[in-house]
Amino acid sequence: MKRKLTVMALVFAMLLAPVLSACNNGGGGKESGSKSNSAGKDGKQEITEFTAFLAVPGSEVNDDNEVKQIIAEKTGYKIKETWLTGQTETEAIGTMIAGDEYPDIIDGGVATKNLYEAGALVPLDDYIEKYPNIKNFLNEEQWDSLRQDDGKIYWIQQFGNIKGEDKTTTQTMGAFWIQARVLEWADYPEIVTLDQYFQLLEDYNKANPTMEDGTKNIPYTILCEGTKFFCLTGAPLELAGYPNEGSVYVDEETLKAVDYNTTDMTKRYYKKLNDGYKSGLVDPESFTQTYDEYIAKLSSGRVLGMHDQGWNFSNSVNAALTQAGLDKQGCDYIPIGLVFDEDIHNRWFTRQYTINTASGIGITKDCKDPDGVMKFMNDLLDQEIHDLRFWGVKGVDYDVNEKGEYFRTKEQRFESTNTSYRATHLCPYSWMPQYEGTSDDGINANKPSDQPGEFYDGLNDDIKRAFDAYGAKTYIDLLGVNEPAGPWYPLWTYSNAITTSTPGGIAFTKMDEVFHEYMPKVCIADDFEAMWDEFLKTYEECNPQDFLDEIQAILDKRIEDHKQYEN
Repeated sequence: MKRKLTVMALVFAMLLAPVLSACNNGGGGKESGSKSNSAGKDGKQEITEFTAFLAVPGSEVNDDNEVKQIIAEKTGYKIKETWLTGQTETEAIGTMIAGDEYPDIIDGGVATKNLYEAGALVPLDDYIEKYPNIKNFLNEEQWDSLRQDDGKIYWIQQFGNIKGEDKTTTQTMGAFWIQARVLEWADYPEIVTLDQYFQLLEDYNKANPTMEDGTKNIPYTILCEGTKFFCLTGAPLELAGYPNEGSVYVDEETLKAVDYNTTDMTKRYYKKLNDGYKSGLVDPESFTQTYDEYIAKLSSGRVLGMHDQGWNFSNSVNAALTQAGLDKQGCDYIPIGLVFDEDIHNRWFTRQYTINTASGIGITKDCKDPDGVMKFMNDLLDQEIHDLRFWGVKGVDYDVNEKGEYFRTKEQRFESTNTSYRATHLCPYSWMPQYEGTSDDGINANKPSDQPGEFYDGLNDDIKRAFDAYGAKTYIDLLGVNEPAGPWYPLWTYSNAITTSTPGGIAFTKMDEVFHEYMPKVCIADDFEAMWDEFLKTYEECNPQDFLDEIQAILDKRIEDHKQYEN
C-alpha cells in the first residue's frame, strides 16, 4: 500500500507540476478570488482560490494537498481555510468587525448574527436560485427559517442534511462518555443512572489508578472554556429525560418554555459534581483548563469519562488514540445515555425537524466573486466531488466490492487517521455544505463513518468488544432513537444566535455571564447550599422572564410556521 501511495504521489506531482508552479509564481495574498493558475498553452483550467475563516478549532490541509488539487482541477476553485486558534468565536469575529476586513467565506459560529448586524455579509437569495445543488440542498421551510429581519438569506446551514436513507452510526451530539477499558473491567455492566456512572469511574480508578506506563488516570474531567461551557451546563436537561433544547425545556403538554437552570434537577446535578470534586473524582483543573489542554488530556488516554458533544472532540481525539496505539489499552470513548433515575426515558439521540439557523457559511462583502463561491459550493455537492471529499481517491483511500459497496482496508483506515496523511492527501472541506445519508447510487453512505459494514469493520477492537457485549452495531444502537416532540426542536438554534438588541437578549447575556461565574464556584464550594442560594439570587437579578417571553414567542412561531407547510 505504501509503495502504491508513493507511486501515486509521484505521478500526481508530475501531472500537477505546471499548476503548482503557477500557484507559486502567481499573485494571491489576501485578494479575493486570487488566480492560482492561468489557462494557457498547457491547457490547464484556470483555478481561483478563495479564503475562508471558520470559527471552530480545526486542522489546516497543506496547500499542495492531493485531493484538494484534484477537486480544484475538476471545478476550477479551491479554498484556503483558516480555523479558530487562541480566541473564542465572539472574540475572533469581534476583531474582524472592528477592523472591517474579512475573508471571502466565513462561518462565525455563535457570532454569525453579529456579522449580519455589522453588514459584513452579502445576501445569497439570487445565487441560491441560480445553482440547483444549492437550491435543493434545503427545502423551502428550511430556507425560510434562515431569513433575517430584512427577509433575505445570508448564510447556508451546512450540517444535518440527510439525503436518501438515514445511515447515522455515530453520536455527534451530547452524551456522557466512558472509556472501553472501564466497561471491560466491569464486565460490561448496564449503566443507566448518573450515580451508577460515577460509582463505576470511582471503582475502576481505585483498582487501576494508573495507565500501563504509570501515568495517573483522571476519572472525570470537564471543559468550561468560553463557548464550550456546554460541557458543564448541558447535561441536566437530558439527565431529566428531556431532549437538548439548549437554554430551556418545553413542557410538551402545555407547550410552554421552562427555564431549567434553577430547577431541582439542575441543583441535583451540580451537587453530584461538587461531591465528586471534594472526593477527587472530578479533575481539579476542570474549571481552568483550555480547550487545547482538554483535548490533549483526552488524547493521552488518561481521562476515564466526561460529558461532551461528539463533534467537539471525536475527530481529533479518536485519531490520536489510534495513532498512539492507545486503543490497545481500551482508551476509546463510548457514549452512554444516562438519566437521573431508572424510570426516566433516555432521549439523548433525538432527530430534529429544524436546522441550526444560528450559524452557517456566508459570503462577506470583501469577496470579489460571490458568484464563483456559490458555483464552487454547488460543485462540492456533486456526488463525484462529495465522494472525493469524504471517501478520498478510489483505489487509494477506498475500494469497491462486487456489489458496488465502498470499503476500506485496514491500512487505508489507519492512514485516514494519520495526521500527516490527512494534511497532505485528504481534503473534506469539512465546514462546507455536505450530505449525510445515502449516495445517489442508492448503495453507499455519503460518509465512511455511516457505511454500516465499513463503520463496524473500522472500529478498534476495544469498541467492538463493547458493542458485541451490548448487542450493538453502532453508537446509536447504544443510545436508542427518539423522534422530536415537535417542529420547534431544538430551540438552541434560536438562543445560540441571540444578541443584545432585545430585552430578552440582554437578559440571556446576563444569565450566561452569571452561569459562567457561578457554576464553577458551585462545583468547588465548601458550602454547596450557601453558594447555590447565592447563585439563585444573582441569577434572578438578570430578569430571566424577559428571555423566557422571547423564546416562548419563537416556540409559538415555529409551531405555527410548520402548520403552514403541512397544509
